[in-house]
Amino acid sequence: MKIFLGTDHNGYDYKQDLVKYLSTTEHQIIDVNDVLDPNDDFPQFAARACNALLQDDPENSRGLLICGSGQGMVMAANRFKGIRASLCFTAEQARAARNDDNSNVLCLAANFTETEEAKQIINVFLLTPFAKAPRFIRRLKELDELN
Repeated sequence: MKIFLGTDHNGYDYKQDLVKYLSTTEHQIIDVNDVLDPNDDFPQFAARACNALLQDDPENSRGLLICGSGQGMVMAANRFKGIRASLCFTAEQARAARNDDNSNVLCLAANFTETEEAKQIINVFLLTPFAKAPRFIRRLKELDELN
């Protein structure tokens, strides 16, 4: 599976540990930010990762976005039609995001989630399939029809 990874300066060092972990898996990591710039802004990296994901295969690829609180990335990502981003602080939230909501982008908070917990969250997010229950499919359709 391809994972499109984006982070601003707040998550840059945090990302390095996660990339090391992900490199031990069979996943292909596409990092949209390989330069640390203390003056960068998170929306540009959310846009790069989400656009790449949408152009690739939004049903079979995933996004991983990291900033200080995770809030900025999740807000930016969810502005893209076809992106279902979830900010997760626990593995159980990640499981529900995938199982119930078919989330295709995981957002993490570098300032509030320890690296070891993040690895568990990522693992659950990547391994949990969408349940495809009729009520979940109906709700996703309703989301697509908003606005």
